[in-house]
Amino acid sequence: MNYGGGMSARTTAAVEVADLHITRAKNHILHGLTFTLDKGSITGLLGPSGCGKTTLIRAIVGSQRITSGTITILGQPAGSAQLRTTVAYATQNLSIYRDLTVMANITYFARLYGATDYDNVLETVGLTDYRTTLVENLSGGQASRVSLACALVAHPQVLILDEPTVGLDPVTRKSLWEVFRQLADTGITIMVSSHVLDEANHCDNVILMRRGRILAHAPIDTIQQETHTTNPEAAFLAYIANNS
Repeated sequence: MNYGGGMSARTTAAVEVADLHITRAKNHILHGLTFTLDKGSITGLLGPSGCGKTTLIRAIVGSQRITSGTITILGQPAGSAQLRTTVAYATQNLSIYRDLTVMANITYFARLYGATDYDNVLETVGLTDYRTTLVENLSGGQASRVSLACALVAHPQVLILDEPTVGLDPVTRKSLWEVFRQLADTGITIMVSSHVLDEANHCDNVILMRRGRILAHAPIDTIQQETHTTNPEAAFLAYIANNS
């Protein structure tokens, strides 16, 4: 199944964010963020809880009011009707039905999207043996895979995942990242948020955030070289020390 087909853009950037500001109840949440996400890449959106990651994600998928600035996805403004099946979003909390089977969930979301070619999504996420299993009887990692499968039924070109590996054991996290890489290799642009800084090692690029601002946006190896550190956590702390 080709998940990356469909709408094209004139540039190599799938997502372009320019001078993005978001204010909520007179509180400035995001402060002039500017960055691009390349097509077919995995970008880790990393930073502590409360730094603005989820607000940024919601802005990208079009569910957050923007105070000023622009977000363009494949040539269209974020939230445009044309992007409804092109951009997929998996929230931090499972947005699937625990009292339905795995396949019933997938079929339901496919009908919402008007999708018909979705038979291979279970194979993609490694759940072919769980078609008739109730979600409530799955492990946390398996349930996360079901949520991912439901996001894939419409063949998105951009996939936004909010804390998809939180609370999972290392083996399950590793297997999910392998799925993310396979999807990126088909051309899907993926953004994965996390407060686990070591997950930067699975990404092509990382965006380090703190207090609604971007500290760095580059491959983690480049960031570590610039900060003379040997791991993502040390690099993040070095940026904080240099900007405090």
